[in-house]
Amino acid sequence: MTSHFDVIIIGAGAAGMMAAGVAGQRGRRVLLIEHYHKLGEKIRISGGGRCNFTNLHTKPENFISQNPHFCRSALARYTPQDFIKLVEQHQIKYHEKTLGQLFCDDSATGIIQMLKIECDRGHVQWKMPCAVKGIEHSANAYTVHAEQGKVTAHHLIIATGGLSVPKIGATPFGYKVAEQFGLKIVPPHPALVPLSFDVDALQCYGDLSGIALDAEVSCHGGIFREAVLLTHRGLSGPAILQISSYWQNGSGKNDYGKNPIHINLLPDAKQATWLHEQRNSKMQFNNVLAELLPKRFAQQWCAAHGLNKPNNEFTDKAYAAALAALKNWQIKPSGTLGYNKAEVTLGGVDTQMLSSKTMVATSMSGLYFIGEVVDVTGHLGGFNFQWAWSSGFAAGQAV
Repeated sequence: MTSHFDVIIIGAGAAGMMAAGVAGQRGRRVLLIEHYHKLGEKIRISGGGRCNFTNLHTKPENFISQNPHFCRSALARYTPQDFIKLVEQHQIKYHEKTLGQLFCDDSATGIIQMLKIECDRGHVQWKMPCAVKGIEHSANAYTVHAEQGKVTAHHLIIATGGLSVPKIGATPFGYKVAEQFGLKIVPPHPALVPLSFDVDALQCYGDLSGIALDAEVSCHGGIFREAVLLTHRGLSGPAILQISSYWQNGSGKNDYGKNPIHINLLPDAKQATWLHEQRNSKMQFNNVLAELLPKRFAQQWCAAHGLNKPNNEFTDKAYAAALAALKNWQIKPSGTLGYNKAEVTLGGVDTQMLSSKTMVATSMSGLYFIGEVVDVTGHLGGFNFQWAWSSGFAAGQAV
C-alpha cells in the first residue's frame, strides 16, 4: 500500500463511504480509515434493520443548526432523488412509509454493500480496523499516524460521526480534531432521544409504561403531531424523539428543570368540541375523557390534576380550565436517556467555520468535516442519512 494519497477519509460510515466513492470515481487516490471492526454498523441497525435511508420531503427546515441556512447548498446539489437513483441502480428494493420515509424492503446491509461497491469502483483503499493515533499538518499536507502506519494526503476528510450509540464505536474523535486545528464546537447533546420524567411526574405516570397517545408536542418553535409513548422512565415515541432536539437547543442552556415541553392531548378540534358537548354529563370527567384517551392514562392524568368528579359539578370556568390543561399539558423533563438511547448528536463542528459548498474548514486548507460530526441535525425520518449523503457528496466533489 502506498503511503501518500490525494484524500484520506477518517470514518467509514454513511458520509465517509459516500465521500470516498465520489472522490475515488473522480480519479482521486483515496484511503478510508475506520477504527471499528464492523463496516457501516449504524446503517445496519437503523430503521429497525431496514435503514430509513432518506425522506422524499427533505428541505432545510427539517434540520437544526446554529446556522440554519448552512445545509441548503449541499442538500440542493445532492437530493433525495439523486440517492434514490443510486439505490435503484443497485437494484435495492424499497418502500415508502408515512411522511415520505423510504426504507429498504429487505436488510439495511444492502445500503452498506452498495456504498462498498461504489468505493471499490473508485479503487478506494482501506485500513480497517485501524485506530488513528494523531494528525499533523505541514507544507500543505496532512500526516495521519495510524496503527497500521503513517500516511499523508493533501486533503483530509473527518467523517467520524457524533457521540450517539457508543457501543458501536462512537467517540469524540472528530471534535478533538476540529479543536486541534482551531475550529469551534457547538456543545454536543444526545438528540432524537427519549426524555426522563422528574420525580413528581414519575410518581404520577411511571406505571403506565407502554401506553401510546396521539398528541401534538411543542417546544421552542418545534411542533410535531405523532405518537407519544409512556415508558417506565419517562416519555418516548416519534413526537418526543423529535421534540428532544428543540427542548435542548432552544434556550442555549442546560437548565432542564425550567424548560417544559407542551403536549396537546386533544390535537383534533373535534375532540375539544365533543368534550364541550359533555359539559352537563353526570359521568366522572375521567370516564368521559377515557372515550378519547387510554382509560388508565385518563384516570391518572385527572387524578394528578384534581379533576376526578362528575362533569356537572364543574363550574363553567373550571371546565374550560380543564380543557385548556388537556391542550397544554406541561412536562418538565429531568433530562434525556443519554447517548446510549440517542439516534444522533445535536451540535458539533460550528458551521460558521466551514464552507457550505465544499465542507472545507475556511481557516485550514484541505481539512473537511461531513455528516453527524457537523452542527447539522435532522428531524426523525431519514433526514440525517440524507445529510450524510449530501455533505459526503459535496466533499467528495471538492477534493
